[in-house]
Amino acid sequence: MSNPATPPRSLAEALRARDDASLAVLLRARPDLITPVPTDLTQLATRAGTRASVLRALERLDRFALQAAEALAVAGDPASYQELLGLMAGDGGDPAVAGELPRAVAALRDQALVWGDDDRLRLVRTAREVLAPSPQHPSPTGLGPTVREATSGMSPGRIQEIVAAAGLPSTHDSVSAVDALTKLFGHRKKMAKLLAAAPAESREVLSRLVWGPPYGQITPEPAAHLRWLLDRGLLLPTAPGTVVLPREVALHLREGRAHREPEPTPPAVEPAAAHRPQVVDATAAGQAYTTLATVEELLKDWDEGGPAVLRAGGLSVRDLKRTAVALDVPEPIAAFWVELAYAAGLLASDGEADERYAATPAYDEWLDRPPAERWAQLAEAWLTATRTSGLVGGRDAKDRALSALGPGLDRSAAPEVRHRVLTLLAALPEGTSPTADSVLARLRWERPLRGPQQHGDDLRTRLARWTLSEAELLGVTGRGALSAHGRVLLGAPAVEKTPEQAAEPSGPGDKLPVRHHHLSPALEPLAPPEQAVATAAAGRLLAPLLPEPLDHVLLQADLTAVAPGPLRRPLADALGVLADVESKGGATVYRFTPASVRRALDAGQTAADLHAFLATHSRTPVPQPLAYLIDDVARRHGHLRVGAASAYVRCDDDTVLNEIMADKRASGLRLRRLAPSVLATQADPAALLEGLRAMGYAPAAESAEGDVLITRAHAHRTPPRTAPEPVPDGPPPPDSTLLAAAIRAIRAGDLAATTPRKSAGAAVRGGELPRTTPAETLATMQAAVLTGDTLWIGYVNAEGTASQRVIAPIRVEGGFVTAYDHTADEVRTYPLHRVTGVAELAQE
Repeated sequence: MSNPATPPRSLAEALRARDDASLAVLLRARPDLITPVPTDLTQLATRAGTRASVLRALERLDRFALQAAEALAVAGDPASYQELLGLMAGDGGDPAVAGELPRAVAALRDQALVWGDDDRLRLVRTAREVLAPSPQHPSPTGLGPTVREATSGMSPGRIQEIVAAAGLPSTHDSVSAVDALTKLFGHRKKMAKLLAAAPAESREVLSRLVWGPPYGQITPEPAAHLRWLLDRGLLLPTAPGTVVLPREVALHLREGRAHREPEPTPPAVEPAAAHRPQVVDATAAGQAYTTLATVEELLKDWDEGGPAVLRAGGLSVRDLKRTAVALDVPEPIAAFWVELAYAAGLLASDGEADERYAATPAYDEWLDRPPAERWAQLAEAWLTATRTSGLVGGRDAKDRALSALGPGLDRSAAPEVRHRVLTLLAALPEGTSPTADSVLARLRWERPLRGPQQHGDDLRTRLARWTLSEAELLGVTGRGALSAHGRVLLGAPAVEKTPEQAAEPSGPGDKLPVRHHHLSPALEPLAPPEQAVATAAAGRLLAPLLPEPLDHVLLQADLTAVAPGPLRRPLADALGVLADVESKGGATVYRFTPASVRRALDAGQTAADLHAFLATHSRTPVPQPLAYLIDDVARRHGHLRVGAASAYVRCDDDTVLNEIMADKRASGLRLRRLAPSVLATQADPAALLEGLRAMGYAPAAESAEGDVLITRAHAHRTPPRTAPEPVPDGPPPPDSTLLAAAIRAIRAGDLAATTPRKSAGAAVRGGELPRTTPAETLATMQAAVLTGDTLWIGYVNAEGTASQRVIAPIRVEGGFVTAYDHTADEVRTYPLHRVTGVAELAQE
């Protein structure tokens, strides 16, 4: 074991010196390190240094912590804290940088990207390789190679020429010459004197290279001002025609700063407008009701089987356009509603040979729930889904079109970005909406991209923009501000209001004073059980704000009915059969037509039923034109009978049949007369019904017994389908139980790997399992039972996997040893024939 007072010599030793709480912070921040659980701390350190794990950790640093890591990558190895502070704050110092740098270094240490004491800070080697400058991968700092690196292939004579031109005494070897040149470039006063003698054109060249990229092109015969820089080593050749500004020179010109603009503090989220909280909640509730109506309309339109599934999966462009027209929204919004229903498990493919999309059985259960609970289910599905409707219409990495409900729409970062955007809104004063640009700037600071940003069009920026618009569509926000039920959905506590505040009017309130509600910006996503509780609470908070369904309509003389608000479900369903929706908005307008009345009669209603229904549910008298329309359609309904012959038409009035036969529009039906009152055709009954209705008749289907066949709407449902599972962004964060077990196992394995062993008959070299004969193993086990010693054993399980364990034997009998296993932290029994060897651990 290493002495705690001795500086660690490796990352493994630094991890070994940590307590359990510090290890838990590391494993929670980097869950990929315990998938699977390492056998000991050496393996944990090795895994923490792999390229994939380091890249993932770097991508989750905020901008200032990443800048600190970039500065360490261009500093010495190891570097002192003061050297790092100088690179971050510059020669003149910066109080903000000095105040925040300890936090950044602590964050790098917590994630095992930096180890060592403050006087010997070391960046993990893989991180240094990723962040250090090279001709192929310029440093994010814009710095180039050091003088030593840039002169590594230069002849000794040329190096001595540079040293002499720079005004330094000649040396006997290249190493000391390079050291002298490095010290000169790092000396502020001497460098200032040297540059003061430079031509103005030379200083202009340096100013163009100082903040990067540090590489430039020259001709075989450089101009005099370039030759002046080359002679003194202020520019060094790296390849034919290419020169570089050495790192030490650039740092002098930058006054010691590694970055042009250190960003120690995150940019503030700026308010765009302030509204009364009541206005925000009412607006969001209105949009929440629109969400429910839109999803119901979508699935009602697909009730008898929706669009076909493409061979590659998803909706065709044509079907998405039809859906957008039916919902009266743009296509991207239609894609959002379709994906929302899919994410909530209300929509799926039916899995049949002629595969189509349809509602799932869960949709019927969803319809039976109260409106607020239905909205809460949709909101939770949106918050946690990785499917991203904003990608619809784009192209994937293989240049294939991305379609709604199709593959390729999962983005694992989507739930985190949605949660973070809403958390930033929750941290604003209640009722305040932010500017979109300030939200995006804050997110870019919290998760900066490594490498050039494509004009703010990176995935996280697009996800954030989509989140702001989708939250408004869904009713999580109102007028751009987070609503009360949206705040609770996020897991934040509801804002307590005084009786005076609760009684405030809910009229327009732009630019009014607001009550501040500060929330920690570190609000974490909830675990599924906690999210379910928060979702239910959000639904309860929303319920009083949703409009009460009405049980009446207003009939008008122009064959329309006006619903002044949402209708109760039985009334809305019945009216949807009897009339067609003509317009939507604050009030829905229904229009009665002969076709819609016939639809109600086909569904089994009689004229008397329809008159009674309208009289019961209308606040105005039933207009005479509507009564005449119902009676006229009912009188003609069923006058013609259609059956299977393949199909036939029968009618007591042969004059009607003569008219049908003489009509040119009936030629496609290929009718022939079987009897004075019967016509037959090879078409199926459904096609015959449609054909006659297109000609203006009102036929009724009949059964084989001759009775009128009542055709009710057929609701097509898929087999039971579960909602799509989100695609995780790497391993999920471990819970406390898993963390405790993993740390216990790692500690025990490390004890087995690092505890000194007593020298015995079988020599054990570091890292190897002990090897002893069965007799030696049995004798050592029996002796340990008597003395209470702890042993180190090699063990091979039934699957043939070898491992090492630290055990304290309790009993040896019947070919088995019962012992307390420090690795598993429990009492276990092991067959002696599977123990490959045993060694005694040296006493402390």
